[in-house]
Amino acid sequence: MTTAGNVIKCKAVVAWEPQQPVVIEEIEVAPPQANEVRIKIVSTALCHSDLYCLLKVVEKEFFPVVLGHEAAGIVESVGPGVTEFQPGDKVIPLYLPQCGECRFCKSPKTNQCDVIWTRMGSKEMALEKSRLTCNGQKLRQFMGISTFSEYTVAHQMAVAKIDPDAPLDKVCLLGCGVCTGYGAAVNTAKVEPGSTCAVFGLGAVGLAAVMGCEAAGAKRIIVVDINPDKFEKAREFGATDFVNPKDHNKPISQVLMEMTGGGVDYSLECVGDVECMRSALESCVKGWGVSVIVGLTDMQDVTTRPLQLTSGRTWTGCLFGGFKSKDAVPKMVKDYLEKKLKLDEFISHTMTMDEINDAIDLMKQGKCIRTVMSVCPE
Repeated sequence: MTTAGNVIKCKAVVAWEPQQPVVIEEIEVAPPQANEVRIKIVSTALCHSDLYCLLKVVEKEFFPVVLGHEAAGIVESVGPGVTEFQPGDKVIPLYLPQCGECRFCKSPKTNQCDVIWTRMGSKEMALEKSRLTCNGQKLRQFMGISTFSEYTVAHQMAVAKIDPDAPLDKVCLLGCGVCTGYGAAVNTAKVEPGSTCAVFGLGAVGLAAVMGCEAAGAKRIIVVDINPDKFEKAREFGATDFVNPKDHNKPISQVLMEMTGGGVDYSLECVGDVECMRSALESCVKGWGVSVIVGLTDMQDVTTRPLQLTSGRTWTGCLFGGFKSKDAVPKMVKDYLEKKLKLDEFISHTMTMDEINDAIDLMKQGKCIRTVMSVCPE
């Protein structure tokens, strides 16, 4: 029986309130409207950003919400005006859209798009545009896509069509974490061959940053994490030196300065901690060192002394690794299929969506890199 044009009832993970376990609910997913695509989610992964919003965001108006933004699926139906996609296409939903028309999309200087700050950045508009309801109550669509659901609806500017041969349980990681870390190294930091890099934090984003540093030709890649159990995995991605701050009684920036004879050429902060961000900056060599903020937080100000910057260091940051999403994701999928990019190695656990609270517990305890959850069969 065709579902096109009809409301679909399906399972989804609903966060009804902050800092509470999420709940599997039956929800209703409306048909796609003009320029929208309804997607059957096949695989989705849990990202630290989902956890951040569940545990750190305390504004009640953000809830109830269906989280999830790192996924892959198959187009179920399309709304009026959609010509780029058709039912059966394999796709990756994009939390960072690419409208192609705004001044940001037209500029080669950035991967930002006006839409994420207007349509999706506005709480009122985000709720108005949601196609998800539960018992008659509208549910917010996290980052405009909400992938912790068997079906979701996204604007076509926030969907990338990918190779039909791509395994969705692997390439789903390109919806956020891997592109974010890898691109931070190759696009934002612009790591150069023969350079020395430091990566702070060895979650999926940090490991992807290590992989990006290696791909860019870095000679030395120092990783910093308080969990030494992650060091061997980091070695697989190209790390050469390993630092546990708990092993030292001096600032970690001083440790890296001494290890490198003055500081690293590039540092990438992949934790989302403001003190770690400062340490990453101050670990860079003066004159030309570049430090990139990759980790997510919006809870505190980040500070340093002006001399750290007037001495020639550059402090910057990025979303989605600086990749223009619709253009880059299909190319990253192709690179994976051609064995130019690791993805399988990031997956530490596989579960079903029904086990979401177990996946959250694993991430809270630092016991996973990426947990990929099966949602719907292809």
